[in-house]
Amino acid sequence: MNKANESHVISAVTAGSPAEAAGIKAGDKIISINGEPVEDIFDYRYNILSEKLEITVLRGEEELSFTVLKEEDDDPGLEFKSGLMDEYRRCRNNCIFCFIDQMPPGMRETLYFKDDDSRLSFLQGNYVTLTNLSEKDVDRIIRFKMEPINISFQTTNPELRCKMLNNRFAGESLKIADRLFEAGVTMNGQIVLCKGVNDGAELERTIVDLGKYAPVLESISVVPVGLTKFREGLYPLEPFEKEDACKVIDLIEKYQKIFYEKFGLHLVHASDEWYILAGREVPEEDRYDGYLQLENGVGMVRLQKTEFYEALNDGPKGLAKFMLKPHKCTIVTGRLAYPYIKEYSEALMKAYPKMKVNVVAIRNDFFGERITVAGLLTGQDIIAQLKEIPHYDNILLPECVLKADDPIFLDDVRLSELENALQVKAQVVKSNGQALFNAMLGIKG
Repeated sequence: MNKANESHVISAVTAGSPAEAAGIKAGDKIISINGEPVEDIFDYRYNILSEKLEITVLRGEEELSFTVLKEEDDDPGLEFKSGLMDEYRRCRNNCIFCFIDQMPPGMRETLYFKDDDSRLSFLQGNYVTLTNLSEKDVDRIIRFKMEPINISFQTTNPELRCKMLNNRFAGESLKIADRLFEAGVTMNGQIVLCKGVNDGAELERTIVDLGKYAPVLESISVVPVGLTKFREGLYPLEPFEKEDACKVIDLIEKYQKIFYEKFGLHLVHASDEWYILAGREVPEEDRYDGYLQLENGVGMVRLQKTEFYEALNDGPKGLAKFMLKPHKCTIVTGRLAYPYIKEYSEALMKAYPKMKVNVVAIRNDFFGERITVAGLLTGQDIIAQLKEIPHYDNILLPECVLKADDPIFLDDVRLSELENALQVKAQVVKSNGQALFNAMLGIKG
């Protein structure tokens, strides 16, 4: 390991922690634990499980060793400048459906980074294609039990997978899933469906093939490809229509019954977009097997709907209904979720006549009208379209429209700029139904 690797710099030592008691300081660079080199966060986490740790660091030009005593499984109290303690790994594929290739120029640099890092799969739930894994990487996943590992399969047809990922090793890399299955490493799968490419008979083949990994493979999401208006020079892909969505749902629900009888789980799930496009009600809660793929838009509508009506039936917590002050708000959402948010607002206003809730579906002019999810709305579109209509005393924004660690939209418009442009206060609302209910009533927190 490079002893001067900046990714291994300790950024902070928790006050009163075992590491502080041992004498380790911020600025030290960790080298090894109990004689084992630390390559990244997984070496670190794997090797700190003992009660007694011999941690070697580089302080300036001097190597120092410290004995850290702690309870088993407790954290020694170290934080690092880099969350991975290593550089992020860039994807080497050129997938025909890649959303990043459909981004307009001039956006912030981080939005163009294509990651395909198995460590981010474990830490953040990112999906990996398996094509960028070395033998050492696979061995470490199995050894450290880095689970769940989330895999972007697309298809189990090796030749078609090579075509879709534009990588001649993409078909061969599917064998890694065999090794993970044999080692009992929990997996989740994703299929980005492209019309006329991996749908129809190819989708059925993929579902059947992946079913062999159950129950080690806990879930498979099927999501439609996202198509922006910036596709010039890219592989020609067409949007799915209502009839297509119905066929996808019918196929998935057919295999849900088969898998449930065999494994006690439904395994394969259609994302909410399919049901909305097909004009069908989303499945009941039991069909989602515990909501394993919410981040892929699988079950988000059902969960939010359940939570909202539970909150509506229970009433505001710790506050009598008659004590609520009149409240007027405008909710911003994407076209996909609009019918549901509108339904919730009407139910709330019926129960609470003093409340006025206006729901606005923002058209995505920035990426194109085919993009209907709230998470890809930009500040400039929200500002432009809200200026055209009267809005109430404050605006409710879903948290997914902003960067996780900074109140900034995808187009670098800051939340404060939106508030100044519209001369109204904006409130960021978490995605759960209770939070939405509270925000509609004007209850903070």
